[in-house]
Amino acid sequence: MTTASTVGAERAISGRATSLSMRDAQAMSRELVLHLGGSVAPFTTLPADVMSGDVAAVARICVEWSIRRVNGGDLPERTDRLRAAAARWCRAGIPIEVVVHAVHEGFKAGLDLLFARAQASDAELVVKGTATALELLDLITATVSKAYVQERRADAVEHHTAVHTLTSALLGGHATTKMARECGIRIAERYHVLALWIPPHPDETHPRLDRNVVARRKLRRVQAALAKLLRNQPLAMLSVDGGTVLVPETACTEPELDDLVAQLSELAGVPLTAAVVGAAAADVPAAAQQAHDLLDTVRRLGRGPGVHRFAELALHYQLTRPGIGRDILDARLAPLDDHPELLETLHVFFNTDLNRQRAARQLCIHPNTIDYRLRRIGQLTGFDPSRTTGLWYLRSALIARLSIADREASPARRPA
Repeated sequence: MTTASTVGAERAISGRATSLSMRDAQAMSRELVLHLGGSVAPFTTLPADVMSGDVAAVARICVEWSIRRVNGGDLPERTDRLRAAAARWCRAGIPIEVVVHAVHEGFKAGLDLLFARAQASDAELVVKGTATALELLDLITATVSKAYVQERRADAVEHHTAVHTLTSALLGGHATTKMARECGIRIAERYHVLALWIPPHPDETHPRLDRNVVARRKLRRVQAALAKLLRNQPLAMLSVDGGTVLVPETACTEPELDDLVAQLSELAGVPLTAAVVGAAAADVPAAAQQAHDLLDTVRRLGRGPGVHRFAELALHYQLTRPGIGRDILDARLAPLDDHPELLETLHVFFNTDLNRQRAARQLCIHPNTIDYRLRRIGQLTGFDPSRTTGLWYLRSALIARLSIADREASPARRPA
């Protein structure tokens, strides 16, 4: 897996030939391969079959190109054989930096041969041989890099398709071991099921930028960060505003999810909000529904970014479920509909943890006005805010009302 040579120029310089033909290519490429295998790393560590196979074949190609160019021909237009060899190296798992290093080492070896036999009167030919080497180095590096990029893209598309297929099957409840084997992905026993919300990036509102392009770039950053942090283990169905991520419990413990989402937020450039539910593989569909319902509750309550769990929001979640209890609680706040300042005061009072001073500062009113409004709320609703029971019912009614108002404003919201 190597490289090129300026042996053609070297032969011309040594005086043994003034014009080379393709019949010389075999002998010169053999000479170059022997030189590389005997003293140039990384070729000295390669097996004999590799040296006589890919290395010899590519060296022959490069020598032929050198001869053609030194004799006044144009650079080759077709590089199919080299591109095919580079694709094989990529599929074999050889890093591109190793291949590029080998290419440069081969050119260096060719120039060493050239300069070692050059005489003082050969300056013009040395310049020509060096220029030829640089032209071919550029061509070969570009060809190898392009082949690697194409192979990686093909692998990414194949992996993405497999991930999409298996994730859809798990979320639909019809994943099988046979399907997982065909996708090349093992089904874990248990998953952390994350419902994820990805907020808009500030650049999405920039007047000079295409918001769709910015949103897609944001999504790619999230996907790349997931693959990096979890080593390609997560199964995800994501759109630009969120979706569902299945993280095997063996890849990440439950307490580590907080740090995972924090790192994802940093890499994505936006603060992510997630709701998590643990589930066995067979229970993923129900867990995903619960996680997204919990995420809806989190967003309605105005909770901040990070990971949210049922243990901390079980009461809030239950109060937002449809039913007669929720409707009765909502109806008890109906008398406040004609007094928006009272509803706002109630919201702020609870959001400031029942602190009159903070609530008054936030509303830009006197603390005594807070007391007056709370008494008025008690008169209209029948729930006395000065008593624990009244506070509990008022808070519950607010949560239930947030759920109803949100569903009426934007029904059936579920990303990806």
